[in-house]
Amino acid sequence: MANTSDIRNGLCIRHNHDIYKVIEFLHVKPGKGPAFVRTKLKSVTSGKVLDNTFSAGHKIDEVRVETHKFQFLYNDAEGYHLMNQEDYSQIALQESAIDRPDLLKEGDVVTVILNSEDGGTPLSVEMPASVILEVTATEPGVKGNTATNATKPATVETGATVMVPLFINEGDKIKIETTKGTYKERIKE
Repeated sequence: MANTSDIRNGLCIRHNHDIYKVIEFLHVKPGKGPAFVRTKLKSVTSGKVLDNTFSAGHKIDEVRVETHKFQFLYNDAEGYHLMNQEDYSQIALQESAIDRPDLLKEGDVVTVILNSEDGGTPLSVEMPASVILEVTATEPGVKGNTATNATKPATVETGATVMVPLFINEGDKIKIETTKGTYKERIKE
């Protein structure tokens, strides 16, 4: 058993008869009273996000996991189909298991977290830190409207909509931060 000092992003724990993944945490030591850890947990079965506070030293039930690299193949009515890059086995996951499925392009490599205690059941999918996608549709920027940090919506090749600066045009390749789904930079070729 682990305790609150072992809490980190990506840690999978058993809590309230379900398995949750820690997506955010903050150790708090108030001037008065005992220390505690404020966490944001995401259920790997339902995708529901839960805010929870653990008192300092609280015992948590850690779930042993393995991580493997999988390549995204396609998605259909059954789910998102991924192929293990080591043994070429394929799995199908529901959309709720993936953090940002709208930014996933065929051929992208993701990290799949598997429960090693029950024979390798997929728990969740971690996207790469950023992805490079092509802009397929956006309005042209208005000349002279650049005094402020103005943005406009742009649709990328996966169908996701991202707010981009006015100088981005159709056909440009942009880097998108997957955790927030925000524009990072334009990629020059």
